[in-house]
Amino acid sequence: MALKLKEIQAPVASEMVEFEHKFRSFMKSKVFLLDKITNYIVKRKGKQMRPMFVFLSSGVVGGITERTHRGASLIELLHTATLVHDDVVDDSNMRRGFFSINALWKNKIAVIVGDYLFSRGMLLSVDNGDFDLLKIVSEAVKEMSEGELLQMAKARSLDITEELYYEVIRQKTASLIASCCAVGAACGQENSEVVAKMKEFGLNVGMAFQIKDDLFDYGTSEIGKPLGIDIKEKKMTLPLIHVLQKASSSEKRRIKRIVKSNNQNQKKVQEVIDYVKANGGIEYAESVMQDYYRKSTEILNTFPDSEYKTALGQLVQFTIERSK
Repeated sequence: MALKLKEIQAPVASEMVEFEHKFRSFMKSKVFLLDKITNYIVKRKGKQMRPMFVFLSSGVVGGITERTHRGASLIELLHTATLVHDDVVDDSNMRRGFFSINALWKNKIAVIVGDYLFSRGMLLSVDNGDFDLLKIVSEAVKEMSEGELLQMAKARSLDITEELYYEVIRQKTASLIASCCAVGAACGQENSEVVAKMKEFGLNVGMAFQIKDDLFDYGTSEIGKPLGIDIKEKKMTLPLIHVLQKASSSEKRRIKRIVKSNNQNQKKVQEVIDYVKANGGIEYAESVMQDYYRKSTEILNTFPDSEYKTALGQLVQFTIERSK
């Protein structure tokens, strides 16, 4: 039976409760409107997987400290800022089933709130001398921005190679999970080699996580996001990239034409999904995901056994076995 996040969280349950209070205090402002909006953000936070990666990584390499709380808060502040800005860029009115900040308070306020969260995160690190943590997380935000722009630049041509796809997801998704694990390790001890090893562990987890996310597009309507949403948004993901690499020139043109021009026609989108399934795209993507999972497990196994290591392994397993 699959483990629930609550059970995986057990070794750091008390720290996660404490983190909630600290994170809320780090977001506080004397400006009533800002305080109202940050409270709205805190109340609608998701699974809290990023802080879990930070706390468990810290536990694996040496122990959870006050700095671990600051590291987890820094990541959440900067990541939440990017999400608020993303919703403005995407003109999205919903996030995790709730109204987005820009839907409730308009774009101008949402952008300023995002800026405020960025500055709170940076000040939290600067005020406490956590410059190493700030460097790790700032590099991740830089990579996330580059990955997003790289994907946007290539979206028009639909000529994304497998190598380019890996580069995009490494920057867009994996860099953030890698920074969670690196920050956790840096808070647990000061060995740069250990920090680099935990970062590599997180990078492999992040790659597996994103490929799993891409596979939801080809699942059933009961699982994850709506069917074919990536195709409708002209996003080239691994299952589709793989089958196009093997396709004849005429088939390649036909599938690309649908993605480019008929991507709002559900019948045509289903045609692409069926083509990907029939030509081994799903199996291939799943095998690549399992490779990244194996690599992450191999790295984790080099650390001494502990309840934190067990839970971190379970959290990785959860990320690739989740149903949404």
